[in-house]
Amino acid sequence: MIKHGIAALGLGFLACHAHADGDYASPTNDRIRVSLGAMRTSNSTTLRVDSSSGIPGTVLNGESQFGLDASDIEPKFQVMLRAGGRNRLRLDYFTLDRTGNAIVSQPIVFRDAVLQTGDPLQSLLNLRLFTLTYGYSFWHTEKLEIAATAGITSVDISTQAKVQTAAVHINQLQNVAGPYPTPGIDVTWVASKRFYLDGRVQYLSVHVSHFDGSLGLAGLDALYRFRPNVSFALGYNYVKANLASTESGNSGLFDISAKGPELFVRVAF
Repeated sequence: MIKHGIAALGLGFLACHAHADGDYASPTNDRIRVSLGAMRTSNSTTLRVDSSSGIPGTVLNGESQFGLDASDIEPKFQVMLRAGGRNRLRLDYFTLDRTGNAIVSQPIVFRDAVLQTGDPLQSLLNLRLFTLTYGYSFWHTEKLEIAATAGITSVDISTQAKVQTAAVHINQLQNVAGPYPTPGIDVTWVASKRFYLDGRVQYLSVHVSHFDGSLGLAGLDALYRFRPNVSFALGYNYVKANLASTESGNSGLFDISAKGPELFVRVAF
């Protein structure tokens, strides 16, 4: 987290000195935005990893049975580029990487292994989302901008269960990855020269032959413009991924949610 903080301070320092005396143009006309900060997440995880032969795995609570952190601090990163008055492109990157330690309290079927009561379990669960979103502003004024968006989110979930004792050696891995379309809407409302709000929602639910899933992304940020092109923000973000597969040899369930407040600095030109 130190390197992210240094980078954010560096962005703010450069921007302040570059345009300290500039005019406060409306943020609805920003051509480039770079946001960098951190989010404190409150996490909830349910997972099930079936065997390669199709035997159903045990439904697990990731925080209580796998020892994964129920809260964490994760970096926030976003870039927005505008082309013309109504077209824009946004890049978002979100990670939730956790490890845990627990003592198995009941037999657990995980992939092609059975974890026994009393086993010392080492676990890992990583979620990475990279979203590329195009937006078209069908309402665009100095005070209010509303854009319909169409995004593609690359989802990567990996999990591991490991037991290492003198008598037992278990190391089971599972990975789920793929691109998912995420339509939505973005809104910017300018309250005054120095204060404005940014909100966004993206959601999709899909049902195909061997797969059911949904992905929801939402956030609301209140920004204070310390300088014409430097803002400090307090916001709240919500991420939820529910992926269930019945594909032979690769079936299972991941239901992961992360929500919480965020702090970040935004540089805009």
